[in-house]
Formats: sequence, C-alpha cells, structure tokens
Amino acid sequence: MTTMTTTPGTETTPVIPLPARAAALLTGLGATATAASALMSWTWTSDFPGDLTYYGSPAGLQWLALTGGLLTLTLLLATHGTPGLRWAAPARSHNAVLLAAVGAFAVSWFSVIAIAAHLGGLANLDPGGWVAALGSLLALAGSLALPLDRRDRVPLRLLDRRLFLLVPAAPIAWFGAHAVPGDKPVAPVLTALAGALLIAAGLVVLIQLGHLAHTWLRPGTVRRPLPAARELPSWAEVLLIVAAFAVGLFAITFGIDTEYGELFTGYLLLAAGVVAALGKAGLLARLRALTVKHRPVTTGAAFAAAAGFPFTQTSDQYTSVAANILIFATVALGLNIVVGLAGLLDLGYVAFLGVGAYAAALVSGSPASPIHVQLPFWAAMLTGAAVSMVFGVLIGAPTLRLRGDYLAIVTLGFGEIFRITMLNLNGTTGPKVTNGSNGIPRIPDLEIFGFDLGKPHTVAGVELGRFSNYYLLMLLVTAFVVLVFARVGNSRIGRAWVAIREDETAAEAMGINGFRLKLLAFALGACLAGLAGTVQAHVSYTVTPDQYTFAEALPPNSAFLLAAVILGGMGTISGPLAGATLLFLIPKKLEFLSNYQLLAFGIALIVLMRVRPEGLIPNRRRQLEFHEADIPAQASGDAVALTKAGA
Repeated sequence: MTTMTTTPGTETTPVIPLPARAAALLTGLGATATAASALMSWTWTSDFPGDLTYYGSPAGLQWLALTGGLLTLTLLLATHGTPGLRWAAPARSHNAVLLAAVGAFAVSWFSVIAIAAHLGGLANLDPGGWVAALGSLLALAGSLALPLDRRDRVPLRLLDRRLFLLVPAAPIAWFGAHAVPGDKPVAPVLTALAGALLIAAGLVVLIQLGHLAHTWLRPGTVRRPLPAARELPSWAEVLLIVAAFAVGLFAITFGIDTEYGELFTGYLLLAAGVVAALGKAGLLARLRALTVKHRPVTTGAAFAAAAGFPFTQTSDQYTSVAANILIFATVALGLNIVVGLAGLLDLGYVAFLGVGAYAAALVSGSPASPIHVQLPFWAAMLTGAAVSMVFGVLIGAPTLRLRGDYLAIVTLGFGEIFRITMLNLNGTTGPKVTNGSNGIPRIPDLEIFGFDLGKPHTVAGVELGRFSNYYLLMLLVTAFVVLVFARVGNSRIGRAWVAIREDETAAEAMGINGFRLKLLAFALGACLAGLAGTVQAHVSYTVTPDQYTFAEALPPNSAFLLAAVILGGMGTISGPLAGATLLFLIPKKLEFLSNYQLLAFGIALIVLMRVRPEGLIPNRRRQLEFHEADIPAQASGDAVALTKAGA
C-alpha cells in the first residue's frame, strides 16, 4: 500500500488497507451484485408497495438499486481508464466511486429495512433482497479500500458530556411513563415527554457517531485540474446539453411521479449520492463549462425540458403538484431579491402572494366577489402585481430604516396583520370585502385568446388537462420572473443591493442611497409575488386567509419560502427553484409518516444545512464565505491571494 501526498493537508490513501486490485475487484463484484438483484424477487408478497415479487422485471425501489449499482460500476471502470468510459470520470477520483456506492448502499438497506418493518420481519425477504443488501455492503467496503482523497488529520469532536446523560435517562423515562395507568390524565403528557427524550437521545448518539465516522474517514478534496476536454463540433456539444436536460427531466419526473413514500425516500437517498458522485467525478464541471459556452441553448433547453413535463403525464394528478411547485418557486425567486440580493430579512413575504391572489379574485367575476367585476386576464395580472407593489411600498417606506432583527419582527407583524384583516373584512366586524374565513370561492377558470384553461385540450396527440394548462401558463410567468431577476441582478442596481447586503454603512459612504434602493427591492419583490398570486387564485379556485400564514406543515408560507431561498442558494436563480421544489415535495411525499412528518422534515433540513450551509446551488462569493479553510494557501511574493471580494 502506497501513500501519495498531493497537496498540503491532504493525501490519497485507502481507509481500509487492501491491495488496490483486490479493492477494485471487491467494489466491482458488489456493484454488479447490487444491479443484478433488481432482476430478482425481493419479497414473496405484493403487500409491500411496488410489488417487488417478480424475477426479470424491476419495479419501484429495484430500479433505484439497479441505477446505483450500474453507476458505481461505471465510475469504477472510468477511474481505472477503461476505453470508452474515461469521459464519465475526468477527475479520476475514487471519491466519486465511494459516493455512488454510498447511494446504492443507502437505497438497498433502506429497502430491506422498509420491507422488514412493513411486513413484520426479515423472514419476508426473498433472495433478491439479501443480494441487494450484501452486494451494496461489499461495494461500500471495496470503495473504502480504494485510494481516496483524504485529510492528513481530523480531530475528534466530542459533544458536551452532559448531553450523554440523555442516553440512560430516555429509556428510564419511557418505561416509567408507560408504567402510569392509561386512564390517568397525566399519562399522555408523560408519554409525549418520554418520546421527546428518546428522540433527543437518538439524535445525540447519531451526531456523535457521525463525528466518529468523520474522524475515521477524514474526507477531503484534492484540487486537480481537469484534463483538457476533447474538442467537439458545436452541434455535438449542443446535443450533449439537450441530452443532459432530457436526463434531468426524466429524473425529476420520476421523483414527482413516485406513488408512495418509501419510493420517494429511496429516490432522495439515491439522488443525493448520484449528484455528489457526478460532482466528484468532474462530470458536472464539464457540463457546466458547456452550458456557459452555449448559454442561449442552455436556457432554451431548460425551459423546453420544463415545458415537456405535462406531455410525460397521463393524468393531472402530478401536474397539479408541478403547477403548485412553480407558483412556490416563483414567489421564492421574488423573495430572493429581497433576502438574497438586498439582504433584507422578510418574515411576512407570503402576505404579498395573498394580496395578489385576493386582488385577482376580486376582479375575476366570482359570484362571491362584492365588486362584481370581471377583467381580462392581462388586466387582472397587472392589477394583482400593482396592488402588491403598492402594499410593498406602503409597508416598506416606514419600516425599511430598521435593520436586522427589528425589520424581521415588523415584516412578521405585517404578515399576521394581513391575515387578520382578511378575516375581519366579512361584513360583520368590518366591511364586506373578503367574506372573512370563507374567502372568495368559485373563481372561474381563465380564458386567454379564446383558450379556456379549465378544459382539456389535445396538443401533439397528448391530452392536456386543466392543471397542465395552468402549469404551462405558470411556466411563462416563471420565465418572466427569471428574466427580471437576471437582468436586475446584473445591473448597477443589483450590484448596489449586494453592496448594501454586505455592509450598508460602507455602501452609503460610497454614495449609495440605501433607503431608496431597499424600498425598490421591497416593491419589486412584492410585485413578483403578486404576479404569482394572480395565477394561484385561479389554480386553487378559492382564496382564503388561512392559506397565507407564517408557518404551516405544507407550503406556501413565509417560513418555507425563506427556507427555500436559504437552502437553495441565496442570490442565485437556480438555487431557489431547486430549494422550492425540494421543500414542496418532501412534506407532500412524507405524508405516510403521519404524526412524524414534521420531525422527519426537520431532520432533513438539519442535515441539508449541516452538509451544505451555503445552499444547494450557491454563488461563488457565498461559497467562499463558508469554505475559506478549503482554499489552498497562495504563494507569497507578487501572487494575489483570493478573497471573498474578488471571487
């Protein structure tokens, strides 16, 4: 076994000391077995969702195991320079193989545990389930024996010793709570407290085990320049971009179309491993270089792939989910102007969505509207956007001289004031405008140029239902918002917003009118939210005050919108889109957890923030803020050190 030191503080060594050939053989055999298990029966009964009882016909979770095994095998062959596969791993890093093996292992073992828990024991596993579990374990062990990029030393982090008192206290409290007779009034309270102690103790143990694993694995990054890519004709590069977006469309469609929670959870586990593996392999960097070179083609391909989603569906069951995701993502992009560019913490932003929705509902021609006016769609959209912008100016003008937490408290109050006001405009405690808690129902479907969005239409031989029509309309609105964000973000105003976000005092000292520009950001963000609200009113048929709260189990609400911006990546376009998609899908697909849904969702958010504090798709400046320690030291002399300001 040899140790190859690459850069100061890192080395390329295996975690498990095995000969290189033996490690590669073990990884390949495990990956092949994992993929082959998909062609075998995993359980004897069809009671488990997905019916995994067939030989030679993969279904549900078996497809995920097949994908994980094949990807691990492909990356292994590519890193060893197999002709015809070198393009799959230009970085030649075995860390990519390890991450793919981790994804396959997570899917396989999650499937085995889910089958055992659902059917009542490991005895319900067929040979395919055992092969998947053992094969993925072999692949993981073999990949740990490959030469990996690691740090020289990682000190062990220990939690506060007092936290470990929860470990013995939790089972004692659990048995003590269950010893109390169930007819006692205090029994449910004690049971809930004991359950909370068990969860806290489990989290302490898991976090400490994570620190131990991190110290043992010592994962690191060796920055190697990628070899020069083979020169291809422009048409071939365009075809590669189109193919990449086609694969992305298939992957997203698969995730949205998952019919049960176990499959969606496995999908998330595999997707995390696949994306991380492709990033380490250098494939995403190559694709990013192509998209930068052909930016207009990339933009067109992205929206063409998004527009193709309804044509992959046979019903409106999942296009309704996609339409609501676009509404949520568009509002998150508007909030990204306020939070991501200008740095203003707005905790009541969902109120602007409600203002646009109510404004559109009042002029929609609904029988419940006291105005009894029906404007054409373009006029209703302008009305919703204008009213929201006016509210943004009215709220922002007296409050934007505040900063930080004080501004956040004021915006939180505005969100609650809006909801309570809509409740009180019911004709009893105030003028009859919004019908109080009943809202404005029976909002008619839109009709644009004689095209009724409420009726199914056949396009290219595919019947598009009501939600498909609204999805395509919302896609146009999203494209407009993306265009506005991109143009404003790259303008002088956008750079001034970033300066205010970084240091408002320094920006004002340089001659920037901080108040006026913050008010402009507030007004523009409110306008874009109102624009999305006008479409949401027609999609949902009814507008009620309880749709626009600070926090609920399901989006859209202010807390979820802020989380979408921060988790996706502040100041970027694709970040909030990805964050909004995840934050909308995860709670909806985890409904099978019933009472534990919010717990699982909270744990998922904690993991995301721990692994990617800068967001899923961060900009360069924000990435450097969180990973300055990972930047290699610059040579002294005339060399200029990389700083956040110059990133």
